[in-house]
Amino acid sequence: MRQLRPTDLKRLHREWRRRTPARLALVLDAVQGPHNVGGILRTAAAYRASHVWLTERGTGVDHAQVGRTAMGSERFFTLDVASDGPAAVARARDEGFRVLAVELCEGAVPAHEADLHGDVCLVVGHEDHGVSAATLDACDGAVYLPLLGRIGSLNVATATGIACAEWARQQWTRSGEVSP
Repeated sequence: MRQLRPTDLKRLHREWRRRTPARLALVLDAVQGPHNVGGILRTAAAYRASHVWLTERGTGVDHAQVGRTAMGSERFFTLDVASDGPAAVARARDEGFRVLAVELCEGAVPAHEADLHGDVCLVVGHEDHGVSAATLDACDGAVYLPLLGRIGSLNVATATGIACAEWARQQWTRSGEVSP
């Protein structure tokens, strides 16, 4: 085995982009940590999110640490600020997205069992409080990430990355079956 050269890597990424016609978007509902916001923005660009909405209560992209962590990735998608989570959800829905919170809550479905096919907007919440109750009420549903260890939750940037990866995996499979 050898590492891929830049041309090989570009070819590989181009192939996966072709296999992913659906759109992904994110709502950050009052996410505060600048490293978390920056990491989520970088993940959004890596998974070709078309839109990211931040809320006014969250840390904005003008924070220096957000910029250092995001490394300019916000130039690859549309970035908007909404007054609050429900307003961001409404905007996402107006753009044609089905809106799902990534949250441990009643009625949430394990992400790998949820139907994430098509245009989906994932909503993630504040590091300590999660997605607000008002934002949860505005969403079309919720998914959660089953955890095996003794830790009951993940860092919001890590959880967002896993949820985005599951969305992408489902775009590449038929009827939820994993391709060989």
